[in-house]
Amino acid sequence: MRYTLILIIVIMASCSGQKVVSDQNTDDGPLTMVLQDNYSGAETEELLLIKDQQSLRKFFAKVNRTRKPGLPVPEIDFSKDMVIVYCGGTVNKEGVPSLSLIEETKTHLAFKASREIAQDKSNTTAIISPFYVYKMPFTDKQIDLIPWK
Repeated sequence: MRYTLILIIVIMASCSGQKVVSDQNTDDGPLTMVLQDNYSGAETEELLLIKDQQSLRKFFAKVNRTRKPGLPVPEIDFSKDMVIVYCGGTVNKEGVPSLSLIEETKTHLAFKASREIAQDKSNTTAIISPFYVYKMPFTDKQIDLIPWK
């Protein structure tokens, strides 16, 4: 009985518990990632600016056309925030696209798309069309996308 109690205490002490993960994207500037997935339906790279809930639902209707159950539409307070959807186009899983703010002036914001080489060296050649849904404070500035190529 005593050995069982010691074994349980040792196992519980060795568990590290939940790891705390920071939700801050300091390198992405004002962007906060809301959602990402590997199927957008977009064959080419594009940046969508969404400023109302109806347009967001329309985008998710396109994404959810072929999936059951579909992805839930995020609830965004469009009186304070807007949504930027970055569709990476059709790519293989080795070069996953990402988006980051590179320039901000009084009149415009410039985001640059880049490809991150996956650290996983498995032999998968899956073709995906990833998308990323970002939330950022509402702005009237012109928003530009600088393609990764």
